[in-house]
Amino acid sequence: MMRRSSAILIATFCALGLRVPAYAQGFKFSNPTEDEKNEAAAQQDKQARVDWQLSTPCRAKIKNRKIMVLVGEERNGLVFAPQASFTRHVEAINSRLQALGLKTYSAEQIRKQVAQEEVDAYFKNDPDRALSAAKRLSAQYVLKGVIATQAFHNQMVNVNQVNVALDFTLADAAGRTVSTAHASNASYAGADVSGMALKLIEERADEVVAQLYSDYCGKAR
Repeated sequence: MMRRSSAILIATFCALGLRVPAYAQGFKFSNPTEDEKNEAAAQQDKQARVDWQLSTPCRAKIKNRKIMVLVGEERNGLVFAPQASFTRHVEAINSRLQALGLKTYSAEQIRKQVAQEEVDAYFKNDPDRALSAAKRLSAQYVLKGVIATQAFHNQMVNVNQVNVALDFTLADAAGRTVSTAHASNASYAGADVSGMALKLIEERADEVVAQLYSDYCGKAR
């Protein structure tokens, strides 16, 4: 009741153009904690970095080149890359690249025109087969994303934990690296690695794409 009375009192003083007494000002919502302030500052810094990277000038010649986006999952040192399993992951990146004016292929176009063994060649560092796949789509660049996971039992909280990391490499058709970007996260949910990876992409995609875009526009020739 006292807080309500104070709120009414403050509103009355404000309406009359009078200065609010110090005792009335004491009744207010709690101030942000130090952690909340630090988190807000970190978010502002992150957004400023993203905005700065996205301001990189990009020539029309560079923007008009086609990029093929591929995603695979590493398991016990081997990468499995059936693109039908990663359609939503690919499109999450595609949509952001396209919004920046870059040209990409849809996941469906890639599946229809590039054989699975040629997709696998990118993740096995087989340059001849990889070049063949790029030529098939007339792609000048390939953005390869690899999902890596680490599952273990977290004894401190007595739950199973899965760490997910995403490493992106943008290279030209000849295999020369133009840019790399990394994102990682941890989850106690456990089993749905693909879903966790998609969530991670959605959470960190703006940062990842900004890094790739800045390097692509600044370094591609």
